[in-house]
Amino acid sequence: MTRTPVQSPAGRHGRPAYDRASLLEIAVVDFNERGYDGTGMEEPARRPGLSKSSIYHHVSGKEELLELAVNRALDALDALFAVLDEEEKRTRDPDGGSPETTATARMQRVVHRGVEVLAAELPYVTLLLRLHGNSEVEQRALARRREFDHRVAELMTRAAAEGGKRADIDPHLASRLLFGTVNSLVEWYRPDRGLTVETPADALTTILFDGLHGRAAR
Repeated sequence: MTRTPVQSPAGRHGRPAYDRASLLEIAVVDFNERGYDGTGMEEPARRPGLSKSSIYHHVSGKEELLELAVNRALDALDALFAVLDEEEKRTRDPDGGSPETTATARMQRVVHRGVEVLAAELPYVTLLLRLHGNSEVEQRALARRREFDHRVAELMTRAAAEGGKRADIDPHLASRLLFGTVNSLVEWYRPDRGLTVETPADALTTILFDGLHGRAAR
């Protein structure tokens, strides 16, 4: 994985000055590059102007840094739960039978928003997707991810029932494949390379849902 540069805020006499937020940015880069278990406090302490003592001034250790990073990633995931909740409200509107409120159209909006959220919190979502459940913090995050997967699968089931997706593809499998593709962006999408988030969001939505609308092969 290409190392993402972290800009250090300038302190007195031009030396970097770190606060809790900038320290967290550094830690997430190290966690993603080396893995959480493979990262010690000496890695971030190698930054100019940082030392172990200055790190411990802000946090109790790398476990707290992981919890802060995971909480930020879960905040991003909560934004997708909010989209799902909003999509549920659409079904109770007077125009609930309009094309914009079908389960398929709602699913497309969730996927499109998923790309946007991933891009906005890329390092933190990357960390979330690579957790293994080795700690209580990680287990809590994975449980929240499973809850999201379940909600998406329910929406996909409704899309299948209304004829908006191929009936020969299991809804749970389809939802996993959809968001597996969305999540793959963490491996290559870099917002600083001139590709706006709308480009992959639009492309993924079009390609994925055109495939789901197609007929089964004979």
